[in-house]
Amino acid sequence: MGGSVGLKGTDGEEILKEAIRRGAKPVSPDRAVRFLKHLIELAGTDFTFYTCSGDMGEKELRKAGYPNYEVVCEVPDKTSREDTVRAVKRFLDLDVDIVVFCGGDGTARDVASVVGDQKPCLGIPAGVKVYSAVFAVTPEAAAEVLVMFARGEAGVEPSEVMDIDEEAFRENRLSVRLYGYMKVPRAPLFVQLSKAPSPTSGSEEENKRAIARYVVERMKSGVLYILGPGTTVKAVADALGLEKTLLGVDAVTKDRLVARDVDERTLLSLLDEWPEAVVIVSPLGRQGFIFGRGNQQISAKVLRRVGRRNIWVIATRRKILELDALRVDTGDPELDAALRGYVRVITDYNEETVIKVI
Repeated sequence: MGGSVGLKGTDGEEILKEAIRRGAKPVSPDRAVRFLKHLIELAGTDFTFYTCSGDMGEKELRKAGYPNYEVVCEVPDKTSREDTVRAVKRFLDLDVDIVVFCGGDGTARDVASVVGDQKPCLGIPAGVKVYSAVFAVTPEAAAEVLVMFARGEAGVEPSEVMDIDEEAFRENRLSVRLYGYMKVPRAPLFVQLSKAPSPTSGSEEENKRAIARYVVERMKSGVLYILGPGTTVKAVADALGLEKTLLGVDAVTKDRLVARDVDERTLLSLLDEWPEAVVIVSPLGRQGFIFGRGNQQISAKVLRRVGRRNIWVIATRRKILELDALRVDTGDPELDAALRGYVRVITDYNEETVIKVI
């Protein structure tokens, strides 16, 4: 819930209250329904789901029109991680074939703390932090993987459960920890890898500075530039002599900082003031996501206002060589489809590489 309002997650009661105060809306229910509807398209209603009452599964199954389910765990209206843990224990008692959950890295940790390596698991991505290698790339991809698993077309392999320190994240520090492994269906095109940290070698840093010089030379006066998170994009701000948050989204012009660590609402307000704007982003290492992972402030609404031609993607040569493609998961399937296709990625000074967004 915290992504669009710039909170970088909602682990903990107080930060959840703050997200709600800022106008954040739950993301997981809609993404669970997308998963279920695509599953119906692929395989009808042949699966039987054991689920929880209310918002923890029952409502989503009903909304998707999926009839084959049984509520096996009653939960209160206001739920917590303890309800997740209790539900997963119940699923194991019932000897399910696979545990499918919808959330982010915090939810993955809760599931892993119970399941361990007892049963295969699969995550439907719906969090701000989706760094673990246990998530499908989109809700629809999760449905594809589940069908492959049921047909015996996808074996399972141990995959990393990662999470970050949210408090450190909000203070502009990235502290990632490996919490364990879960068995996940092997489907490389549909299940993401865990996020890789950015290398800090001298050649890598020089590559970032060369990219930044080239970007700055292309920038125009009177244009608003929306800078996504990451060290490569921060190099652009450094070249401009402007302060930038490492893990947040900032808005600048060629000569000044307009707004720091902004949320979706602020970006939409700025777009009302600026007739032309450009979004500059860099893909997540190993995962390749340019939207939908850690930068939900640059929402579907923002991207529709900016337009596809005003999206600049930048990445070091090393990062691009490690990727098979770029990915998007904005929460808007129609926009995701419009963003797919080949794009030019700035990979060095006066150097661009063409790569496909899938």
